[in-house]
Amino acid sequence: MTSTKPHSKDLSVYFTESAKQRDNSPLKSLMKYMSADPTLVSLGAGLPHPSTFPLGALTTLVAQPGHTLSECAHPPATTIQVNQPTSETEGLERFLQYGNGRGVPSYSAFARTHTASVHKPPYADWDVVPSVGNTDAFVKALMLFCDRGDTLVVDEWTYPAILGTVGPMGIRVASVRMDAEGAVPEDLDRVCGENRVRVAYMIPTAQNPTGATMSLERKRAVYAVAQKHDLVLIEDDPYYYLQFGAYEEPAEGVDRLRGLPGIKGLIPSLLSLDTDGRVIRLDSFSKILAPGLRCGWVTAPRYIADKIQFHNETTVQQPSGLSQALVSKLLNEDWGHSGWESHLLRTQREYAVRRDVFVDLCREKLKGLVQFTVPQAGMFLWFRVVLPPQLEQREGIMDEVFARMIEKHVLLVPGRMFSAKGVDGPYMRAAFSYASVADLGVAVDRLREALLTFQ
Repeated sequence: MTSTKPHSKDLSVYFTESAKQRDNSPLKSLMKYMSADPTLVSLGAGLPHPSTFPLGALTTLVAQPGHTLSECAHPPATTIQVNQPTSETEGLERFLQYGNGRGVPSYSAFARTHTASVHKPPYADWDVVPSVGNTDAFVKALMLFCDRGDTLVVDEWTYPAILGTVGPMGIRVASVRMDAEGAVPEDLDRVCGENRVRVAYMIPTAQNPTGATMSLERKRAVYAVAQKHDLVLIEDDPYYYLQFGAYEEPAEGVDRLRGLPGIKGLIPSLLSLDTDGRVIRLDSFSKILAPGLRCGWVTAPRYIADKIQFHNETTVQQPSGLSQALVSKLLNEDWGHSGWESHLLRTQREYAVRRDVFVDLCREKLKGLVQFTVPQAGMFLWFRVVLPPQLEQREGIMDEVFARMIEKHVLLVPGRMFSAKGVDGPYMRAAFSYASVADLGVAVDRLREALLTFQ
């Protein structure tokens, strides 16, 4: 059927010169003949012969959907094996072989179907392209529109890897003021009016480091500013499925998790609002499967996805074949889309419990020592350390606070590491994602001891 959705707006006029010149790898362009004609005898591609691969099958233990492996005595865990091709996935030989920058087809097909189901991009010509995680994807998206001397719009507090990436590239940053919901649209409008900018980088869900999550109304306002200034939005959203809703005080007999949004109740993404095709969305399996897999995907207009594919072909090629094999087999065959949703719900529940435990502890034991807004998603609390006025103005005071924390055997990340302007301030980021639930209490006790010495 012919789609009634509009086509994306052509933003290639803003491509950098290097992006304009980026094209399909000459050697990769020949692979279409091999896939189209099974009778073709190829003397062209320099592919190693599969008989030399020492790996014959890939087997792993997998939890039942909606459970962790430690919970899988009843129901038991299952074993999946990647070996011969099936109707849903390629065989291991295909995953281990060279391919183009679009990845192995079954892997990309899952990402495409999942994106269509959850985000429903409102324009016709969108597509997905695999990435080696969101930092890899960010660099490739950025290089389409920014060269040395250009300016990238970021939040006033942002992910340090972004700042560490653009600095050596000679790309400046212009920061936008934030509130409890993230970037303030009016300040984004001001920054765009005062600077020659083409791209804004945002983490709209559980922003790193502040934990702020944009409401639907905030996203609409941000998108309207992007339309006004013809801005490309890079939507980095690794915490999207870790949404919890509002925090509730603990009360006897009350299920604090009853309000979890699941999948259908998630706040719509910027991509889902993107009638123009100006959002480049970055998704990753790092927070919802495992970070060591190093794989994710980008959703964007097809002409942009093509450019990222061509960039892949001269850098990473595509995500590791072993990672694609495991993810594709798991999500296309063993779990399927319904099992994947059950897993996402279980992961959402795990971090919601951790959020509630950690917030309970902080409200009880750190009162008067820190200020924070309870996050509605993600892995982080953003503390403003309360110091006496005579100490807050003292140069190097946060270095002293950090040193005292280390003396007390508790680690938080100093806020200055996230500052787009390189300024210090009385801020610390605490992650409740990694320590055991029992150790969260130990950490809060130690943090209290460290902070009390400055009162």
